[in-house]
Amino acid sequence: MQPVFLSSDDLEGLAGPAAFVDAVREGYRQRGNGAPAKPRTTLGSADPPGMLTGYTAILPETGVMGGYTYSAGFGEADAWFVTPLFDAETGAPLAILDGAWMNPFKTGATGALAVDELARDDAEIVGVIGSGAQARGQLRAIDTVRDVTEVRVFSPTEAHRVAFAEEFDERLEAAVSAVADSADAVEGADVVVTATNASDPVFDGERLAPGTHVTAMGQYHPEKRELDHETIARSRYVPDLEERVSQDAGSFLHAQEAGVVEESHVHAELGAIVAGRADGRTNDEQITVFDSGGTGIETVAGANLLYERAREQTLGTEIELSAASESLTGR
Repeated sequence: MQPVFLSSDDLEGLAGPAAFVDAVREGYRQRGNGAPAKPRTTLGSADPPGMLTGYTAILPETGVMGGYTYSAGFGEADAWFVTPLFDAETGAPLAILDGAWMNPFKTGATGALAVDELARDDAEIVGVIGSGAQARGQLRAIDTVRDVTEVRVFSPTEAHRVAFAEEFDERLEAAVSAVADSADAVEGADVVVTATNASDPVFDGERLAPGTHVTAMGQYHPEKRELDHETIARSRYVPDLEERVSQDAGSFLHAQEAGVVEESHVHAELGAIVAGRADGRTNDEQITVFDSGGTGIETVAGANLLYERAREQTLGTEIELSAASESLTGR
């Protein structure tokens, strides 16, 4: 079978948020049982002014492996995402996906999985800080794992938060409103999502009510943080990959450097909780934090979901890739 290229046009509509959550859940279950995954690696320089990032994972039970490679120019607003998918047993290429369409869905599914594992069962009020594509992906997916009744969204640009609220007030059964500051989004919320490009904390952790779950997914840089020391210190802290905490989990690293928490404050990886190897929430008063920096786990799980559905509909353009042994012919 020839590998295929799957464009965003091919992928659009193949799977909705609930299907992505199921696929990502299975990926993290395998990770919790030992499936290999590595944190992101970013290369960059000012001359030439480019940035290249990649991360990988193998899902042995599913039988696939791959990851993300994405590029951007320094100071540029846009990025390009490429997802190669391989057979985990033979190494044969299966597909190359344009990752742009998938990105908010697979990231949103990871946040929703964390909500399902860590938020209270009766969580229904969601506070969202941020109004971009990633915030949209998070809210769409969270609505599949909890009966959301109210959403309050804040972002610094009034027009953006109002447009977000109007869109989701029609899309969801929940009442969705724009609020004037982050405190209004956080206070009384059962689930708080931060999906921003802010360098400094976006809300005061003292405002979190006992029992709140927080998903932070907008910053993964050692010098930047969305969450303050108070939030980290009060929380049961769960990262997507424990290995990346010392690398780019800025909120945790700032709290650690300030002496507020120690390395042992990391409770467990999300995969360990999904696999039943570690506890998630153990009472209704705990504050939980999921620190999502993005991994190959959700990328490979989501890519395989789309690849399988594309095959069923014979979508995609066949491409030819030579094996290494073939490249030596004639030398």
